[in-house]
Amino acid sequence: MRADHETDVAVIGAGQAGLSAAFYLRRAGLANESGFVVLDHGKRAGGAWQYRWPSLKLDKVHGIHDLPGLALGDTPADRDKPASEVVSAYFDRYERTFDLPVHRPVDVRSVSRGADGRFLVESVTESWAARGLINATGTWDRPFWPYYPGQETFLGRQLHTADYTGAAEFRGKHVVVVGGGTSAVQQLLEIAPVAAGTTWVTRRPPVFHEHEFTPEYGRSVVAKVDERVREGKPPRSVVSVTGLPLTAEVRAARDAGILDRKPMFERITPHGVQWADGTTQRADVILWATGFRAALDHLAPLRLRTPGGGIRMDGTRAVDEPRLHLVGYGPSASTVGANRAGRTAVRELLDTLG
Repeated sequence: MRADHETDVAVIGAGQAGLSAAFYLRRAGLANESGFVVLDHGKRAGGAWQYRWPSLKLDKVHGIHDLPGLALGDTPADRDKPASEVVSAYFDRYERTFDLPVHRPVDVRSVSRGADGRFLVESVTESWAARGLINATGTWDRPFWPYYPGQETFLGRQLHTADYTGAAEFRGKHVVVVGGGTSAVQQLLEIAPVAAGTTWVTRRPPVFHEHEFTPEYGRSVVAKVDERVREGKPPRSVVSVTGLPLTAEVRAARDAGILDRKPMFERITPHGVQWADGTTQRADVILWATGFRAALDHLAPLRLRTPGGGIRMDGTRAVDEPRLHLVGYGPSASTVGANRAGRTAVRELLDTLG
């Protein structure tokens, strides 16, 4: 199949990692379109941040690391604005400042190897032939819904973090929040004041930390996540390694009983959930704050998945396809990690392509 367009490097995704990679491609001297393109399925700039719930204010976010070459430059007034609004505006400004060739909305459906050895990147309407590929598709498009017996019988509402828009709709209802990550805690703290009651359940007891996040500690965390992807296993979340930050707000919620965690229930009933000992909890809503998986289905034609379920990596490079780099995946799935990964991926990829 002949591609509609030709380019040296295609970047898939225009979130933090994709924009970082695009910056370093620009700095390396690659021209727009013929040298590199950025294909993003969002309708506007902002990556996954544009989909965050409106009540998530910028001052509640753990930290957004500046993209290379341009500071976020948030003001005190910005801290009380929705993170989705502030970060989307920042990403838009970034794309325009560096004249990045972002195409949107482009929903990449598949990446395969063409007859001439180049990658064939296909959307519903267009295709690109590329010598190299930087994948930065993140996880937001792959919300993870675990299954428990009786789930289909529940008469209340079930939703995922990806569907959450704020606490107001849960007023006067009992909400079961499932998940041990940061999103679960943030949403519990928002919902508890308006709900009739909340129940927090997790598979493992949550671990709260008060220690300083030093560079040495950060490197040890990244090393643990990196070890899995080198073995071809699906990456673990950074929070699963670091634990939950014990902020003053979280401490107060824990003291108030809002963060009184219960073990995972065994089954779901039409009117709530039930534990193995027969204990039940009536519920109107089950909120699955159970995380996301890497959005990599479009890479399936390359046949890079290992029996362990992941893609075997060496840094950002796919071991079995050195012309493919994954950024925002595994140890680089953080704002600061994504920046470093973009720089590394571009340098190594351009060396490979000669």
